[in-house]
Amino acid sequence: MTRRAIDLAVSAALLALASPLLVAALLAIRVESRGAALYRQRRIGKDGVPFDMLKLRTMVDGAEHIGAGLAVNENDSRITRVGSFLRRTSLDELPNLLNVLRGEMSLIGPRPTVPVQVAQYTERQRGRLAIRPGITGWAQVNGRASLPWSERIELDLHYVEHRSLALDLRILARTPALVFGGGGLYKGETGGWEQS
Repeated sequence: MTRRAIDLAVSAALLALASPLLVAALLAIRVESRGAALYRQRRIGKDGVPFDMLKLRTMVDGAEHIGAGLAVNENDSRITRVGSFLRRTSLDELPNLLNVLRGEMSLIGPRPTVPVQVAQYTERQRGRLAIRPGITGWAQVNGRASLPWSERIELDLHYVEHRSLALDLRILARTPALVFGGGGLYKGETGGWEQS
């Protein structure tokens, strides 16, 4: 079975299973705060092609134009109560499965980043764009947002250069603990991207 066929089969099955949860989350978001429950953000995918990544909205409407902008810190006042729960459980990422079905993302790969970040990549760092971005990945299971940006990129490049079924299985095995533990969600003191 090809990687794309696995992506399609698994994402379709997960979406079907999670659909009641997804509907409940969409309703809870709308009840708590105004604005669309589904959040679209422009990201850069395979070969540098932009696409709109889908997530459940976890912050107040228009949060990217308030306060820290694209940066999100722990206890950020822009995060809603429902959003805090969705972030902690990673349920806000469920709509990423639609991106997988559309062929913009894969289940496993480097997390897609925003255009302003990609614009600052070195030639070597652009190697992240050689494959479809993923919902989970090697950098995700090794620290997520708490890692310094350069380290996250190196972990992603390691994955691109050593991608295999065995490595994918290691990532999948470590993902549930990450999701349920809620670790690495925020950059803390040393993690995250700093604009230069």
